[in-house]
Amino acid sequence: MPYYIKIMLTISACFVILFARAQQTTPIIDSIEKLLPTQKDSVLAASYNELTWQYRLVDRDKAISYGNKAIALGNQLHYNKGVAQAYNDLGIIFYDKENYDTAIYLYQQALKIRQQMNDDLGIAKLYNKIGIVYQRESVFDKALDNQIKALDIFRKFNNDIGVSYSLNNIGIVNQNMGQYEEAIKYHLQSVAIKEKIGDKTGLAGSFVNIGNIYLIQEDFDSARIFYIKATDMCRLLGDKEYLSNSLNNLGKLYIKTRDFANALPVIKESYQLRSELTDTKGMVSCLSNLSEIYIGLKQYDSAAAVLNKGMVMAKSAVNCKPELNGIYQNFANLYEATGDTGKALAMYKLYSTTKDSLYTDELGETFADLATKYKTLEKENQIQQQEFEIKQRNYWIAGIAGLLVLGALLGYSYYRRMRLQQQAKLQTEILKQQELATKAVIEAEERERKRIAGDLHDGVGQTMSAAKMNLSAIQSNLPFVSEEQRINFEKVVHLIDESCQEVRTVSHNMMPNALLKAGLSSAVREFIDKIDQHIIKISLYTEGLNERIDTNVETVLYRVIQECVNNVIKHAGASQLDISLIKDKEGISTTIEDNGKGFDSKDTTKFNGIGLKNIQSRIDYLKGTVEWDSSPGNGTLVAIHVPVSL
Repeated sequence: MPYYIKIMLTISACFVILFARAQQTTPIIDSIEKLLPTQKDSVLAASYNELTWQYRLVDRDKAISYGNKAIALGNQLHYNKGVAQAYNDLGIIFYDKENYDTAIYLYQQALKIRQQMNDDLGIAKLYNKIGIVYQRESVFDKALDNQIKALDIFRKFNNDIGVSYSLNNIGIVNQNMGQYEEAIKYHLQSVAIKEKIGDKTGLAGSFVNIGNIYLIQEDFDSARIFYIKATDMCRLLGDKEYLSNSLNNLGKLYIKTRDFANALPVIKESYQLRSELTDTKGMVSCLSNLSEIYIGLKQYDSAAAVLNKGMVMAKSAVNCKPELNGIYQNFANLYEATGDTGKALAMYKLYSTTKDSLYTDELGETFADLATKYKTLEKENQIQQQEFEIKQRNYWIAGIAGLLVLGALLGYSYYRRMRLQQQAKLQTEILKQQELATKAVIEAEERERKRIAGDLHDGVGQTMSAAKMNLSAIQSNLPFVSEEQRINFEKVVHLIDESCQEVRTVSHNMMPNALLKAGLSSAVREFIDKIDQHIIKISLYTEGLNERIDTNVETVLYRVIQECVNNVIKHAGASQLDISLIKDKEGISTTIEDNGKGFDSKDTTKFNGIGLKNIQSRIDYLKGTVEWDSSPGNGTLVAIHVPVSL
């Protein structure tokens, strides 16, 4: 994630604090603790809660200890309000610690109590906080669900500040999902309310969020307008952290538009503020930005100086790997600009290796988390449905007691049906957001594959080809002292040639030309033709694929087939693999069958791997089905069907 985007999440985190009490000073902590021996019952529980909050930024361990005391005493006294407040404050503490699963659990405990108390505004505030945590975890369907619930309650009570922040958070979720027009719509609604109520801090955050969207869309004039608005507002507020982030965003915009003269003082001011805040990650980001500016201004010595400083700082810091990788990339750009091709290539390889590692880890975790969380959502919905049916049946049984009771139950049943319809509408929206989230992940993966393939082909591939040509030219003019020297030189040329071939092969596998130009059948055939037939014999049968199908379907099916073939080669120990692709009026049927060692397909634990989960999620995205038929010693059959009308 680019550093200039991070302010959105930083500001969002501040929304959690929106409904919290203001931070107090250490003398107040001392005065409260002195009174504890004289206090009893609910007064003592309230003091525990106050100390939980006061210690939040001073000593988290003490804060958690007081929070647990507040819960224990509150439960003993049946002091529900105090228990709910303790769970709420502990949730904020664990959110600040980035322990999101625990934060959600604590917020949900507070939510149950607020619901029992019929505290609607308290419920709305907790939905808002839960939505922010899910947004942090990129569980966008649940984030939207909770923010929409909060928004409805805030609107019901005409709570403008709550409405404005819920709108802002819904805009951020849509922005993270790539729904930019929808995101801007929500952000502008939030801005209108914040201007009306004079919320300057909230306005600064909204201006940054809108500027970020316009920057992503490359509407640079609009982005600059909102970044300048945010910067002016932050200066007015006197908040160094917000101001440093706003300046960094504005500077990145100037760099992107190659306005280096305006970028330089802006980034320097941001760096100075972050130095005062001891924000190491932010300082490294600014140094990386300064190197881009100096390279653009052809001040190469200055660029080298800030890059070396940034590299030392990033290596000594914790969790600074993405920023360090940005330093590597700019080192490569610097060496390329100064004509030092060897160092440029070495730095680019280091940058690419680190970036691919970061991307692969993130993508694997995303697919696994999405699969797990969607299954959890499905189970929760089933439980809710079962609870509803049990309650409804009990009401009808009780209604036999008399006409008055029956009339009351009929009225209640009507109310429950209306509520169920509302839940059905909400579930439909959740499913829609799930589909959008899956689509966004798959499209992001394909875009990254295309980018990496292009970088390999146009960057590393071209550089190595040029190196080979130069060495070949040198060979024809170089007098060799001995035959051994000539042979060693030819080995070097041969190794470079093999490396060029390997780069082309990797680039092609990530985004094959045949898939782009000729379609699925040709791409699959080209893929298996490159597999050594001495390792495994592969046959391919296709039918009905003379005409191109939807590009999305072609890409997903190709990736699934590619994953299955690689699994067979790595794990099956097979000597024969048969693939068929058949398109008819009902859809596209794909079978992949091998004669390998097989596995117990009835054992659900065999499907916990990321590879099989990825296959299932991709086919689910196409609204298709995938079945595995296998047993030990009898090979494996994978049967896939995708409907023709998608």
